[in-house]
Amino acid sequence: MIFSKIRTYLLPTGVFLFVAFILTMIQLKVEFPMLFFERFLSGGGWIEIFLVASFGAFVANKMQDIKQSAKWRTISWAVFSAWFFIQLMLGILADERFLLTGKLHLPVPAMLISGPLYRGEKSVMTLLFLSTIILTGPAWCSQLCYFGAVDNLMAKGKTSRKSIKNKFLYKHTLLAGVIVVTLVFRLLNVSPLWATIGGGIFGIVGIVLITIFTTKQKRMVHCTVYCPIGTVVNYLKYINPFRMVISMSCDMCMACTSRCKYDALNLADIQKKKPGITCTLCGDCLSACNRNALHYKIFGMKPDNARKLWLFLTISIYSVFLAMGRI
Repeated sequence: MIFSKIRTYLLPTGVFLFVAFILTMIQLKVEFPMLFFERFLSGGGWIEIFLVASFGAFVANKMQDIKQSAKWRTISWAVFSAWFFIQLMLGILADERFLLTGKLHLPVPAMLISGPLYRGEKSVMTLLFLSTIILTGPAWCSQLCYFGAVDNLMAKGKTSRKSIKNKFLYKHTLLAGVIVVTLVFRLLNVSPLWATIGGGIFGIVGIVLITIFTTKQKRMVHCTVYCPIGTVVNYLKYINPFRMVISMSCDMCMACTSRCKYDALNLADIQKKKPGITCTLCGDCLSACNRNALHYKIFGMKPDNARKLWLFLTISIYSVFLAMGRI
């Protein structure tokens, strides 16, 4: 009984200590006030470190319960997205300190690709994005993207067992289209204003897709089909060793399909004993399987330990991003 309780608190305690350590290093070593509270109150960063680390520990404690994981992933992700857009609006309307650097960036995920290509220079956001893939694989698309949280909220309900038609054709065409159009804009010296307007239109179309198709399909159509960053993640995630696998105990009941919002657990995927390429390791499907056939895998770890390690890394990164506000 005692050892069971100790094991229960290992994950949240680890998240608290790790997040507090990372944020303390940022508070001490970075001259620019990266932490949100510190930008408005000298020493406020220390209060924020405690609050954010505590919140991360709370989320970790809730999400380690497989039956509660999907619920708390949705809640924490919604909090992340809401905070992002709230302080974005405050930065535009009230005080530029809400924007972290004081420079406004268009909040459309595709800009992670098109921005650096258009400017011909490195982007801090792109480096942070790639870092998350190295550490947690596709967690960007299941916990860290501000647009994804909206898509997730609109995808409530049980999904159909039919896969999205021509999914890969749309995905690859849109990714190629964004890259080609961006390079053309750069070659033709299209002004930053018109380039920004183009990015804004792309983002608005994404919102329309969420409103119409995500709500109808009960799947995250924006993230799975439309978003070029999602397509990049689908392939780059394999540089990370975390995997979701389906064991031989699977009886093909397809109960997991109704929980998957990323169109990654269709009949063909289950027959191959591994989720499709659009899987983001969100773990929502685990509670649907009565045979415990779905589980996380990394090296030789036991499934439960592998899952907790993934949660530790993902929730820690989530908490650090949350603390810094609009990165």
